[in-house]
Amino acid sequence: MVSYVALLRAVNVGGTGKLPMTELKAMCAAEGFGKVRTYIASGNVVFSSDRPALEVKRALEKRLEDHAGKPVGVILRTAKEMADVLKANPFPDAPPSGTVAIFLDSPPPAGTLETMKHRKDEEVRLGKREIYVA
Repeated sequence: MVSYVALLRAVNVGGTGKLPMTELKAMCAAEGFGKVRTYIASGNVVFSSDRPALEVKRALEKRLEDHAGKPVGVILRTAKEMADVLKANPFPDAPPSGTVAIFLDSPPPAGTLETMKHRKDEEVRLGKREIYVA
């Protein structure tokens, strides 16, 4: 069994996309995922499955779309990949509360750093499928 972390896009943010965590847990259980746990009302859920990551992602996105009536993006990482993201943090001395990892489905496109807009004093580095900001 693989432990997965699913990060849902635009769920429980600013009063939009409301999804009670009990319903999210029930969807995951109905998919056959084990050890399902949610984190506050964040739209983040941890579970285990023996299914491949792409299959897990698609199944969860389908259930969420059926529930919400519109697509809900899911970013999926294994527990190991999440640990690797933390380990790869290019800003180890920055305050944790001021450091962000933006999760992507695929590697950041070429030219990402050069085409960023509205950047002020932030430092930005690219990861494998993340953008780190401090």
